[in-house]
Amino acid sequence: MELRLQKKQRKQLHKEPKHISQNKPKSDLKIALCFILPSLIGVGIFILIPFLDVIRRSFCGAMNGQFVGANNYITVFNNEAFKLASKNTIKFIVVCIPLLIVISLALALLVNSLKKKNEIFKSMFLLPMAIPVASVVLLWQVIFNKNGLLSAGIEKLGMAPIDWMNSDWAFWILVASYLWRNVGYNMVFWLAGLTTLSESVDEAAMVDGANGWQRLTRITLPQLIPNLFTITVLSLLNSFKVFREAYLIAGQYPHDSMYMLQHLFNNWFMSLDIDKLSAAATVVASVILVLILFLQKTWESED
Repeated sequence: MELRLQKKQRKQLHKEPKHISQNKPKSDLKIALCFILPSLIGVGIFILIPFLDVIRRSFCGAMNGQFVGANNYITVFNNEAFKLASKNTIKFIVVCIPLLIVISLALALLVNSLKKKNEIFKSMFLLPMAIPVASVVLLWQVIFNKNGLLSAGIEKLGMAPIDWMNSDWAFWILVASYLWRNVGYNMVFWLAGLTTLSESVDEAAMVDGANGWQRLTRITLPQLIPNLFTITVLSLLNSFKVFREAYLIAGQYPHDSMYMLQHLFNNWFMSLDIDKLSAAATVVASVILVLILFLQKTWESED
C-alpha cells in the first residue's frame, strides 16, 4: 500500500507541472493579445495596408493604373532632383547622427555627474522639444535672415550681410537645428542607461588605480552598447522630421544644399506624380529597413 501511495504521489508531482506549463503560456498569450491587438489593428489599417498599396502603385501608371513593371523605378533613379535630394539626405544623416550621439552622450555623462542638479539640466535640454515649430521658424528668421541679427553682427565687423538660408550655410543651419532639437531627447536615453550601471564596479576600478578615462572607456561605455542601438535607430528616424522647419522657412524649393527627400516627396505629391512618389517611397523605406536590420545584426553579434 505504501509503495502504491508513493507511486501515485510521484505521478501527481510529475503531472502538475505539465498542467501548469501547458495552461499558463496559453493564458499569458491571450492576455498579451488583448493588449496588443488594438494597436496591431490600428497599425495594420493606417500604416501597413496603405504602404502595401503604395508598393502596388509603384509598379503601375499614375493615370491609367496599368502595370508598367520597373519603369517608375528607372524614372526615379534617372531623375536629377531625386539624385540631389538623396545626396543631401545621406550627407545630412552621415554628419548629424554621429554628432548627435557623441554630443548627447557627453552631456549625459556631465549631467549624470551632477547628482543634485541633474533634473534642472534635463529640463533645460528638453526645452527645445517643447517649443512649437512656428516659434522655431520665427527664431530662424530673426537670426538667419539677410537683415537678421547674425547679418547685423557681421556687418558691424565690416563684412557684407549674408542671406544665410540661400547660401551654402543653409545645410549647416539645418544640421544645427536638428542637433539643437534632438540632443536633449537622446540625452535622456543615455541617462536611463547610466542609471542602471552598478556604481560598485566603478568604485572598485577606482580603488585599483584606474583613472577617469579608463573607467569610461573600459567599464561605462561597453555597458551602454545596448542603448546605442536604440539611440541610433531613433536618431535615424528623427532625421526625417527636420523637414518642417526647412519647409516653413525656405518653401518648396530651398537652396540646393538643403533640398532633402522630404522636399522632393512633397513636390511630387503636390503635382500628383503618384507613380514616381510611390516608387521613391518604396526605395527609401527599403533602404531604412535594411539599414536598421544591419544595425541590429551588428549589435547582436557584438553581444
